[in-house]
Amino acid sequence: MNTVPTSAEAPLVCWNCHERTLGTVFCSSCGKLLELPQGIDYFALFEMPRRLWIDMSSLEQKFLQLSWKLHPDNFVLAGEYERELSLDRASQLNDAYRVLRDPISRVEYLLAREGMRKEGEHKQQAPPELLEEVFELNEWLDELRGARQTSSNGEMTALRGKLEAARKNFEEKLRAVDAELDGVFGQWDAALDAGARGQPATRS
Repeated sequence: MNTVPTSAEAPLVCWNCHERTLGTVFCSSCGKLLELPQGIDYFALFEMPRRLWIDMSSLEQKFLQLSWKLHPDNFVLAGEYERELSLDRASQLNDAYRVLRDPISRVEYLLAREGMRKEGEHKQQAPPELLEEVFELNEWLDELRGARQTSSNGEMTALRGKLEAARKNFEEKLRAVDAELDGVFGQWDAALDAGARGQPATRS
């Protein structure tokens, strides 16, 4: 059975024919575009479990499929309400995709949904060491721009070498952060799965 999960697990009822429907985008009875269920979250919008680790290829494929179904060109001959509904659903779909495809945004969104991040709460600031590296990198970029007309080939080569080393350093740190995030994501999801089964989560 193809249903959209929501936080309240409410049944879908078509706004047009008022029948319960098995559809997730269009009513299985009258074919009209469905309203989004009250309280649906971004994960449910893509029919995915509320987990930190998600299959990005599945997310993108689902996004493309839904974007095509909700495209305004498909509703040129529809009534005014259904045209407005398609625009609202397409807008929310785009917002959901932007949030879920980015791991940091996905964490912040899930924490907010779980009540662990309050409205207006300040986000974590970047470490001072990272800010210093970014500042230094910007200085080197400025030097390179200014040196194109006045510096020798040797000076240009040295600046490019610094920038290349900085780029590699950032890439290494990014890979380390990604690996750490994957580990934390796995622990969070395992804890949720264990909780759903009524069992304690095992530590990896």
